[in-house]
Amino acid sequence: MKQSSQTIVGLRVDVDTYRGARDGVPRLLKLFDEYQIHASFFFSVGPDNNGRQFWRLWHPAYFKRFIRTSFAGVHYHFNGALWRGPVIGRRVADIIQCADKAGHEVGLHAWDHHKWMSKTEQMSPLELRVELEKGYQLLSQVLGRDVECSAAAGWRCSEPTLTEKEAFPFRYNSDCRGKFIFVPAQGMAPQIPVTLPTYEELIGRHGITRKNYNQHILEQIKTNQLNVYNIHAEVEGSAQFGLFKQWLQLATEQQFIIVPLGALLDKDYIQWPKDGIVNVDLSGDDEWQSHQASVIQQSVDD
Repeated sequence: MKQSSQTIVGLRVDVDTYRGARDGVPRLLKLFDEYQIHASFFFSVGPDNNGRQFWRLWHPAYFKRFIRTSFAGVHYHFNGALWRGPVIGRRVADIIQCADKAGHEVGLHAWDHHKWMSKTEQMSPLELRVELEKGYQLLSQVLGRDVECSAAAGWRCSEPTLTEKEAFPFRYNSDCRGKFIFVPAQGMAPQIPVTLPTYEELIGRHGITRKNYNQHILEQIKTNQLNVYNIHAEVEGSAQFGLFKQWLQLATEQQFIIVPLGALLDKDYIQWPKDGIVNVDLSGDDEWQSHQASVIQQSVDD
């Protein structure tokens, strides 16, 4: 990204569930229209089986987070728990099309979000390709054109996933956390990492409450660095809609420029720096995320 006196923030909206797409996305679309901004929407389009995570509530760390976030996106924990959930891309095709027609960037998040979160580490390259192919085909059918970007569910990626994604016409991917745009290998599509923490990660920790959450996020946004803020239709488009609207108002007052992730790619920049992706265990949460390798190494060195 070129040096600029303007503070630019890439806004990424993950849509994990049927209800998030049905209820949260229209609410966010209306808000974005009011503020005349555009964002990147990444849709899970296959069966909503996220309710199968309900059984994880027996895990102490997961239950503690569930309570700490004040049951944010509570419906997330029940849909598809006992039977196959609705196929999101078919049920809400009109909403996905509305996001696209309104000028927002629309990309692939996952086919089966729950399956990706729980089994991606164990999937063979063929299984990964099938998951990506099913999601890509349905979303491209809904849009009536190629899907040009993707963002791995839960920031869960792997070397085989990166390789399989090269079979698709993705202009960029957003599969990890990090600090700057990079390419995982020569010729691969660039990665635009998420740089800022999310509501679920911060709230209720280290003195962060709903009263100071927005200010904490805003203070981490700096001019002339990569700023990527990741929200969820199930959280900021639902129970925390008012909080997010306040954030957007404050960001507007500070004259931050909100853009889709694709707008962060400098068309005149031919070679992005090369970097890797490493998977990091999240202590106490029984989960893992993919992070930009050099950023993790720097934190270890420091």
